[in-house]
Amino acid sequence: MTETFEADPKNFFARFDSNPFHRYLGLSLVESKPDQARLRLTISEQTPTGVGGSVNGGVIATMIDMAAIPAVFAGLREGSRPAGTADLQVTYLRQAHGAWIDAVATVIKRGRQLCAVEVSIVNDQGELCARGRVLYALRST
Repeated sequence: MTETFEADPKNFFARFDSNPFHRYLGLSLVESKPDQARLRLTISEQTPTGVGGSVNGGVIATMIDMAAIPAVFAGLREGSRPAGTADLQVTYLRQAHGAWIDAVATVIKRGRQLCAVEVSIVNDQGELCARGRVLYALRST
């Protein structure tokens, strides 16, 4: 996906929802602007589940990682290109249930080599279910 973005930034965002992995999970890009993004997971019978029928923790971790990418990409500075996730931390606060859950990502620091991104997982009742932090690596072009 990164190579596609480098060739045409609009292509990355236009193709996000059609990515087979994102479609399998039920994940879509709701909003993206420099340093912010919101992804939505529409929960269905196919959504991998965990304890008590909640959304599987691995799916939540994936959402945290994936939400960081459009937040970082939408604000890339000239002379920078994506290099991938350098670190991912997740704190699970409560089970995630509902019709959907959102991953809301905010870049809190943009450096030359790393972007620090905070991500909140919120259910359809507005309850905070998990919080994550992503360090996303950048390379100079």
